[in-house]
Amino acid sequence: MESTFEITAIRYAHHDRTGAENFIVPGDEHDVPMPLDYFVWAIKGPTKTYLLDTGFDQAAANQRKRTITRPVEEGLKAVGIAPDSITDIIVSHMHYDHAGNRDLFPNATYHVQDSEINFCTGRCMCNSYLNHAFDVTDVQSMVGKIFAGRVHFHDGEGQIEPGLTVHRVGGHTGGLQITRVKTKRGWVVLGSDASHFYANFEQYRPFPVVESVKEMIAGYDKMRALSSSIRHIVPGHDPLVVDRYPKAIDGIPDIVRLDLDPIAY
Repeated sequence: MESTFEITAIRYAHHDRTGAENFIVPGDEHDVPMPLDYFVWAIKGPTKTYLLDTGFDQAAANQRKRTITRPVEEGLKAVGIAPDSITDIIVSHMHYDHAGNRDLFPNATYHVQDSEINFCTGRCMCNSYLNHAFDVTDVQSMVGKIFAGRVHFHDGEGQIEPGLTVHRVGGHTGGLQITRVKTKRGWVVLGSDASHFYANFEQYRPFPVVESVKEMIAGYDKMRALSSSIRHIVPGHDPLVVDRYPKAIDGIPDIVRLDLDPIAY
């Protein structure tokens, strides 16, 4: 029997950039501001809370010239989650902003795609275009977790538990996976970097950090097929997410509930 989950999006960082940087072609002819926000997602079920992605820390922010708005551990604690209480983490892909904070979750098993580990430890990493968004220490840490028995591999579609599944779409990286979650408002798809912004999947305009444009575009269709409606698809970096969904905690504007109906769209 499928469980029903609550989903909380927790913003932890920000980066200013323009629209021209967020699409392959055609770019935004007006080159207007179109910043990135960075999130992790808590998925609370009847018996346990899962985490989707682990974000990055201050050292990575300094290196990549990003701004931490609230450390991941503080955002989790704001919604009542202690990092050491998390036993299962879904890693959408191994880029630095999704697979960092490598020592923050000592009791977690990590759910990743076979093809993602193959990608980030294989010959593609000899190419600077393909490897620039990976942090070698994060990748090495994940290999260590494999040897410690703390990684659960998925090959394509995988069930974490009834009502919570992962689906490989690739595109952005060799083994990026999206997460499908049963909620009281229907099936929500957490796209992570299958689509950075609403505009990417709504307008079929791919993001420029891409391993396969063909798979990225097919991923837009996969998200539509797996979700209850287009209003149930949540992109990975769009600041509009915190405007469109109800606040999880009074007085904190950038932690929002995705299992509740949008307040604007």
